[in-house]
Amino acid sequence: MSAPPPAAAPGVDEPPPGSPATGRTGATGTATLDAEQPHGSAAEIRDALLPRLVRSVEGSRAVGWTVALVITAFAAVLRLVNLDRPARLIFDETYYVKQAYSMLVLGYEGDWADDSDPAFARGDFSGLTTNGDYVVHPPLGKWLIAIGMKLLGPESIVGWRLSAAIAGTISVLLVIRIGRRLLGSTLLGATAGLLLAVDGMHLVLSRTGLLDIFVSTFVLAAFGTLLLDRDRTRRILAARTAEAIARDGTLKDPWGPRLGVRWWLVATGVLLGLACGVKWSGIYAVAVFGIAAVAWSIAARRTVGVRLWVGAGAVRDGISSALAMVPIAVVTYVACWTSWFASTNAYNRQWAVEVNAVAAEPQRTWLPDTLNSWWEYHLQAWHFHTTLESEHSYSSHPIGWLLQMRPTSFAWQDVDTPAGASGRWVEAVLALGNPVVWWGGAAALLVVIWFAVRHRDWRAWAILAGYVAMYLPWFSYSLPFSNRTIFTFYTVAFVPYVVLALAYALGLVLGPPGASVQRRRTGSWVFAGVVAAALLLAAFFWPIWTGTPIPYDYWYAHMWFHNNESLHVGWI
Repeated sequence: MSAPPPAAAPGVDEPPPGSPATGRTGATGTATLDAEQPHGSAAEIRDALLPRLVRSVEGSRAVGWTVALVITAFAAVLRLVNLDRPARLIFDETYYVKQAYSMLVLGYEGDWADDSDPAFARGDFSGLTTNGDYVVHPPLGKWLIAIGMKLLGPESIVGWRLSAAIAGTISVLLVIRIGRRLLGSTLLGATAGLLLAVDGMHLVLSRTGLLDIFVSTFVLAAFGTLLLDRDRTRRILAARTAEAIARDGTLKDPWGPRLGVRWWLVATGVLLGLACGVKWSGIYAVAVFGIAAVAWSIAARRTVGVRLWVGAGAVRDGISSALAMVPIAVVTYVACWTSWFASTNAYNRQWAVEVNAVAAEPQRTWLPDTLNSWWEYHLQAWHFHTTLESEHSYSSHPIGWLLQMRPTSFAWQDVDTPAGASGRWVEAVLALGNPVVWWGGAAALLVVIWFAVRHRDWRAWAILAGYVAMYLPWFSYSLPFSNRTIFTFYTVAFVPYVVLALAYALGLVLGPPGASVQRRRTGSWVFAGVVAAALLLAAFFWPIWTGTPIPYDYWYAHMWFHNNESLHVGWI
């Protein structure tokens, strides 16, 4: 089997910059047409334009789907096997799993009695009250957890975590298909998916009843529909440009043809609205993906020879992109609060009537009571998110996240020594990324930045968009005027782009099909070595990702860098 083309070559969908076939190369990396417009029938002109706009994917669709489903099945096994371990609420499951149960029973997040976790794990739910609980995240994530509890019963530990495991498995499939389309290679897409399947951060969050895996999956799905919109609109642009040139001999409209309703962008808006309906961090993706859509439109219009390509892409396509994404994202987000609107006892549901109406200076009296209460809820949640400064032993600075410098311990306890064994045994769950994936991904990120800036490769910019949307915003919480407590496990939101970056770099290491035999052989060995090392380390770290009881000494062997303050709960 021949190796695929490199993940990214200089330029975008064309030969390297400066080669005779490209014509001029724009700042986006998309080559523009020569001054003379192509001639011929509409079909001939379209066929001449398409290779400049859309990159084909090597390999058959059947093989691509077969490989994707096999790796996804492998990921599902890793996420579902022994999902009831540890057999108790761990880390923030104490909030989200119990809130999910109350959603099933009350329709909103109810308040729980103190120290109700042990009873809850035994199937005793008497600690739930009808008082609304103050929560700072929208309802959708808890409803998703509640689906698993509804299917298997609230007393089922697997039920607590089933939805997260399914979401994590789906995201592996998404990465494979996205990687195949983005990098133009079934092998590279499959590699990205396999690396995600064996990443510890993604695995732990897929096996725990928390919210972050849902944000990661929804934003990743939106990234996929964004790429589909790019391909679809470019095919439409090529076809309509060809029709205009064949009919009139040139593009008479200086802004080029209209593209119509961009349904894949509508889908992107829905998915991003759902992401925001789990956690507000999804809003950054709305802005970044919207900018990416407009940038790609500008580049595409320049490529087909539109005279006013900046205005056409920024205004005509920019307005349509915003209308396709933003309103539907807002409507979807509001819909995620349906259960809160339908309730009477949810937290702050009666604020406008019971508090604001009797205040010395009532706020926003022009709003209906329900919307006023909902808006006040958002203001309180915003205050919480921007002022949380509680001390926590696992808090970390985002600059260290790329190397997993301070992982988060989700569970730790001594357990009984098994019969026939000796010594101290422990059970731990550590949200720690696979070192090969993250350390290799950090190096790959430098490669991606280089190819984005130096070679203007749109694929590199696309991967960087994921980092910008789901990673960079956290630095705002580490500025001198902000002491917001944040954790390394938030990186699950952008780990899909880490594996895509690593697959991108591995494609370059592999070399182009026309490279020398020695280059290809060396590249293949490096490629295989990285993947094999990731698999071996996944097997090594599996016990502390899944809460498998192990001897203390074996656990200690995983602590490569020691924290003198709390050795048993940290990587560093």
